[in-house]
Amino acid sequence: MDILTHTIYHYFRLRHKQIDRYAEEAGTIQNHQLMRLVRKAMHTSWGKEQGFRDITRYADFKKRFPIQTYDQIKEEVKRMIHGERDVLWPGKCLWFAKSSGTTSDKSKFLPVTPDILKHCHYQGGFDTVSLYLRNNPDSHFFRHKGLILGGSHSPSPLNGQAHCGDLSAVLLQNLNPLVNLIRVPKKGTILMDEWESKIKAIVEQTHREDVGNLSGVPSWMLVLLKAILRKTGKQYLTEIWPNLEVFFHGGISFEPYREQYKELIPSDKMHYMETYNASEGFFGIQNDPNDHSLLLMLDYDIFYEFVPVNELDSDNPHVYPLEEVELGKNYALVITTSGGLWRYLIGDTVCFTSLHPYKFVISGRTKHFINAFGEELMVNNADRAIRIACQKTGAVVKEYTAAPLFILDKAKGRHQWLIEFEKMPASVPDFAYQLDEALKHVNSDYEAKRYKEISLQPLEVIVAREGLFYDWLQRKGKLGGQHKIPRLSNSRTILEELLALQKNMR
Repeated sequence: MDILTHTIYHYFRLRHKQIDRYAEEAGTIQNHQLMRLVRKAMHTSWGKEQGFRDITRYADFKKRFPIQTYDQIKEEVKRMIHGERDVLWPGKCLWFAKSSGTTSDKSKFLPVTPDILKHCHYQGGFDTVSLYLRNNPDSHFFRHKGLILGGSHSPSPLNGQAHCGDLSAVLLQNLNPLVNLIRVPKKGTILMDEWESKIKAIVEQTHREDVGNLSGVPSWMLVLLKAILRKTGKQYLTEIWPNLEVFFHGGISFEPYREQYKELIPSDKMHYMETYNASEGFFGIQNDPNDHSLLLMLDYDIFYEFVPVNELDSDNPHVYPLEEVELGKNYALVITTSGGLWRYLIGDTVCFTSLHPYKFVISGRTKHFINAFGEELMVNNADRAIRIACQKTGAVVKEYTAAPLFILDKAKGRHQWLIEFEKMPASVPDFAYQLDEALKHVNSDYEAKRYKEISLQPLEVIVAREGLFYDWLQRKGKLGGQHKIPRLSNSRTILEELLALQKNMR
């Protein structure tokens, strides 16, 4: 470790001791988080309505109100956007993270309060670097620049005061100016909204820099790195940035891209570290290079609860605090935060791999989905888009399923849709075009990933023969009203089974 990095590293050591407490004092830490949140929000509109003054323990809190989704808090969020103070959290909220919407909305806007910024998102970034240096004592981290690749929605005004954007854009907009001294590209460049121009600008500003670390979503970062290689005419990234040592990644699974990164960066000194930083909060960090599980961060102004996935559709599901979870079970993640989210179901599912300390993997979403490229396509989006495409073309869809197709040599991909039509459209290519356009309309993240085909190419429609889905269900022993065709899947298993069945029975 060089002198500069070693000197700065001393500031992290106290934090290491606090994180080490997670293993022995998880329950105490979490209870403290809950009561701190309740006390601080006691005089908000929400706190008064829910009787926070009378809450003295978790059992009291649990009885006050049920699990929430965005639709349940949407009206309160609108009040915050319009400048009202002390609604879900004390004070006024000026920033909102824009993400994929719900059944009734194209996008949702999650409050990013000063408290959630400081005590959660920025603390998560601090701890990520801290744990990385702890595991890599030979690092020269602070001697070199860090390249941060942000999201697709640059900050934009919602009204005269409130602004929204991708979480990454919101974080960069509010970042301590000192961090900009060790970060590339320029702030104005990383906040550009037009992706093609942004990529070109980043390439121009960074290919001659001394970059030592990368941060971003694997799919988008791969697009950028390939552009830099084309610009320089080099085969390997190590020829451009010989001091590159770590990629902090998150947002989507790294597994489809892992081998490509190894090909581009053929160095045994290169490290990969996953983080779980969502619009709603920063939840986990990979603290062991040899274990892909994430350490659950317990003191980030977040109180965690968990609902067994198989009980999500129950009228009265069991909801467990952290101390009552079990290994190997899939739970829907429920959070209470200083961002004003109270018993909020974020839609992700987790599975614990360790209880001492609490470590987990992200096991999926609460509903069928495709999120291979950060598009977060949900079934309700797909159903709405199918309906629009049918209206545009006069087609009638009987059954369908969809899955991603990775085109790894181009760092891109597309969605493949296997559709059985009750009434065929006059033109299948036109139906595919209308479906693609409809998906852009109903899902802002899909729209962003499709922009100029930088990451996601136009979808492909494959026409299923008559009765294909029925035959597949029959072979699975799943005929009957209780069994449904999985509409979306992040894996190709179901789609490949159907395609094989279609080929074999021609």
